[in-house]
Amino acid sequence: MVQSRSRRRHQDINVAVGNRFPLTIRRLGVNGQGIGYFKHKVCFVPGALPHEVVVAEVTTVHPRFLEAKIHRLRKASRDRVESRDDYADIAGGFELEKLAYPAQLRFKRQVVLDSLEKFQPYGYRAYDVRPTIAAPQEYGYRNKATFQVRMIDGHVAAGLYKAQSHDLVDMSECAVQMPATMKVIQTMVKLIEELAIPVYDEEHNSGIIKTLVVRESRATGELQLTLITNTAKLPHKHQLLDAIAEQLPEVISVMQNVNPGDTPLVWGDQMIHLAGDEYITESLMGLDFKLSARSFLQLNPEQTETLYEEAAKALELTPNDHLVDAYAGIGTIGLSLANQVKEVWGMETIPEAVEDAKQNAELNGITNAHYEVGAAEEVIPRWRKEGHHFDALVVDPPRTGLDDQLIEQIIKERPAKFAYISCNMASLARNLRRLTSVYHVDYIQPIDMMPQTTRCEAVVKLSLRK
Repeated sequence: MVQSRSRRRHQDINVAVGNRFPLTIRRLGVNGQGIGYFKHKVCFVPGALPHEVVVAEVTTVHPRFLEAKIHRLRKASRDRVESRDDYADIAGGFELEKLAYPAQLRFKRQVVLDSLEKFQPYGYRAYDVRPTIAAPQEYGYRNKATFQVRMIDGHVAAGLYKAQSHDLVDMSECAVQMPATMKVIQTMVKLIEELAIPVYDEEHNSGIIKTLVVRESRATGELQLTLITNTAKLPHKHQLLDAIAEQLPEVISVMQNVNPGDTPLVWGDQMIHLAGDEYITESLMGLDFKLSARSFLQLNPEQTETLYEEAAKALELTPNDHLVDAYAGIGTIGLSLANQVKEVWGMETIPEAVEDAKQNAELNGITNAHYEVGAAEEVIPRWRKEGHHFDALVVDPPRTGLDDQLIEQIIKERPAKFAYISCNMASLARNLRRLTSVYHVDYIQPIDMMPQTTRCEAVVKLSLRK
């Protein structure tokens, strides 16, 4: 009864949008926002850092929490630094740019600990959660730019949306991107405006060009440009392609993806080859990988190698092992481990990715890797019925985590060697609640793939309980 009265009192605080009050920031939330308490009510303040004292101005009142902005900074954190991007407080994806890098690494380890505390998998308090492995480059590491294109004040603009909105932030520079990707973006903005190619208008669902996607190969310097359009029609196509060839000779692949209508999805189903090659080539772990426009690859190529090296350490593979690579994508993980095992068996639900994986195996002369289309929870039992034996498993699922049926299959199969690569600590901790019924968590190794953002990766080494 006392708790209920207390809860009602905290929710009935008389506070309105525009109210200001001093606030001490206690910690960072999972999305990088500062968290303080106003009369025991949680208050989220983007851009505020732990141990800072701010004058907070309320922007939104919710029944159980408040949102606010910094009206004035009274006491700054010793970990506060100057951001390189003027829009770090505006656009999504730069949440930690004002936090010193060592503190970013501590934050990302804490995200792992907080997720474990929330979901409480078996024995979680004793887990060995290691210090976050730093990225070699804090800036200039992103090999891919996906920028929306809109009209702002009568001019073509490309950039990212403001956090939790569809208001575009025009980005002429972006410090976390590889410089060549930004050169392509800005040249394309100029060409689209000069040629008067219609730009997408969300309000009226009109116009042509919606999004520009540019990917750079660290190994070769090759660039691929994809124009995502509202219709297959592309006005002034030949003039545009001629200008790209003249002004951007490093762009060796130009593609068009048709994604009609007002949709939250970036990509549509129809792909059109406009000019040059259909692939660019990237090198990882001494192997070459062909990347089509929609191929998934980690955004930080240097740290990708670190990630795969940590997965190899966790697996402790031997030449006689048979490895399953679930969520195989274009084969980057499995192929990088193929020289350490007898066989690699991989599956992926996207047919184009499986075809890429097969081509990448052939490109590198790898003959002991086999890839099929299908979901792991369906393919693994079939392979088992066909007589295949598996000693080791590596999974790298999407942010939603492992499929429930796959978890059941893993528990049934019980491969002795198991490495879980995760890009979402909450889904990881939730999955561990079930996996730890038969597996012991030897350690969790966080890896910073994307400095200046709240995103974190981790490699988990699991071994069967004795």
